[in-house]
Amino acid sequence: MARIGFVGLGNMGLPMAQNLLKAGHQVEGVDVNPASIEKLTAAGGVGVETAKSAAARADVVITMLPSGKEVREVYLGSSGIIANANPGTLLIDCSTIDVETARAVAAEAEKKGLLMLDAPVSGGVGGATAATLTFMVGGSGQAFVRAESLLQKMGKTIVHAGGAGNGQAAKICNNMILGVSMIAVSEAFVLAEKLGLDHQKLFDISSKSSGQCWSLTTYCPVPGPVPTSPANRDYQAGFTAAMMLKDLKLSQEAAKATGTKTELGADAARIYSQYVASGEASRDFSGIIRFIRD
Repeated sequence: MARIGFVGLGNMGLPMAQNLLKAGHQVEGVDVNPASIEKLTAAGGVGVETAKSAAARADVVITMLPSGKEVREVYLGSSGIIANANPGTLLIDCSTIDVETARAVAAEAEKKGLLMLDAPVSGGVGGATAATLTFMVGGSGQAFVRAESLLQKMGKTIVHAGGAGNGQAAKICNNMILGVSMIAVSEAFVLAEKLGLDHQKLFDISSKSSGQCWSLTTYCPVPGPVPTSPANRDYQAGFTAAMMLKDLKLSQEAAKATGTKTELGADAARIYSQYVASGEASRDFSGIIRFIRD
């Protein structure tokens, strides 16, 4: 079993670390929130004060952090993971960040003889808890082969997307699709309401027709048709509007950097920006339907 340092025990990181514990691995966790450390220790893990300390003892270091800024801070510098990990340590960053940062950090890790993967996830808190996440993985084939069995303890679908940074590229492209499609589905339901068409009737038709998509059939933004969707819990977040906006902004930064026209992606970023600014940052992203309706 591996000795794993896990840095970032938030809504996603904590259940991922708990699933590694259930699989029999040793997990030493690092987080700024003492309550998260307490939950990890209650599950059989160990709390560690710094990422530097965790890295010095680990076979594998996994990070789940808010943004590229935190990833650079945690990995780089004299007190960072890269400087203090032993040669051959496997580093897996599951944060969703910009491609440039992912590739820059991976390059520094390679200089130190470390294996590194960027492995952002899809599936939300529910997927993290149930160990059904999708991992989109960028990095060398050697690192992927070594990491795959660990990732399988936290997820259901593990895809090697190519070299360093390609996991992040896949994630931001996927979530641009998700953001655009959720707005489209929401607009269709609002239009149906105006036309006197019942929610369930539209769902029954579109879920079996050309309008079928994940935003409709798995995460339907109106109560009723999909009982497990956040719409049935007053849009209690599985994936917050703020996180969706973050990913849409990352997609637009990448589009600008590569000279790519993504007009629907840009519109989705603008609409979610307005939704977040209205005070709904912590609401589930599917709650965008209420913003569209109003």
